[in-house]
Amino acid sequence: MHTLNSSDTEIPTFFLIGIPGLEHVHVWISIPICLMNLVSILGNCAILFVVRTEPSLHAPMYYFLSMLAISDLGLSLSSLPTMLRTFVFNATRISPNACFAQEFFIHGFTDMESSVLLVMSFDRFLAIRNPLRYSSILTNARVAKLCLVFFIKSMLLVLPFPFTLRSLTYCKKSLLSHSYCLHQDVMNLACSDNTADFFYGFFIALCMMSDSVFIALSYVFILKTVMGIGSHKERLKALNTCVSHICAVLIFYVPITALAFMHRFDKQKSPSVMILTADIFLLVPPLMNPIVYCVKTRQIREKILGKFGLK
Repeated sequence: MHTLNSSDTEIPTFFLIGIPGLEHVHVWISIPICLMNLVSILGNCAILFVVRTEPSLHAPMYYFLSMLAISDLGLSLSSLPTMLRTFVFNATRISPNACFAQEFFIHGFTDMESSVLLVMSFDRFLAIRNPLRYSSILTNARVAKLCLVFFIKSMLLVLPFPFTLRSLTYCKKSLLSHSYCLHQDVMNLACSDNTADFFYGFFIALCMMSDSVFIALSYVFILKTVMGIGSHKERLKALNTCVSHICAVLIFYVPITALAFMHRFDKQKSPSVMILTADIFLLVPPLMNPIVYCVKTRQIREKILGKFGLK
């Protein structure tokens, strides 16, 4: 049988899947998928453009928001090609190398988004806890270094994935569970020992879980600080600066948590529900984050509307 640059790889291709039982309406399903991706790409590009061109937005909060927009763009652009091929053209074949590359970018930008949400929670805590020292602690140089460190960390953390998956033998199963490639999904197709891949994937999952724990701790300290503010109006004002970030955290972590619970506790889980939940995880955060920040952040909203001549 034809092999791909490795004597261990015994199948020439993998097969993606759309939504089982709804193959006859895949073309119609592709319409909202295209619209959601188009809006998310335009929205995140608009945020990047406005932050880049408006000197008044050259501040730590908006630099972190730019990093969030970059990670959302990465998620959208990483998954969009195979999703469109699967739903529009029913082209489900994907080469192992292309699959390994896609899962690297999906997991890399997922970890990057988790890291950015963590550092944004620290940013909110610092802005509420020490507003007078905020600008002196989070200088532009430090923010740039933080963003670079988190980007490099996220990519290096998932860098072993393609190489470990490529070292496995795929000789029996070739049907994946989604319209894009994920590490655990590809790993489960292997007919050779994948223990190392399993434990490394578990380690990555623990890293993302630790991000969510530290985000929760940040908000415990934020609430403690806010409760110490004497004025009720000032407390509401302080909490209102966190609403956008709280929405972004919930939009990102709720689908992941729901998917994890379905894998662990739902013994009679529906494949279609699992696939829809996984698709929501990749489609909704990049779509909703620009909308949430435009609606809840007056400076972003006014600058974007100003670019289009609207006030």
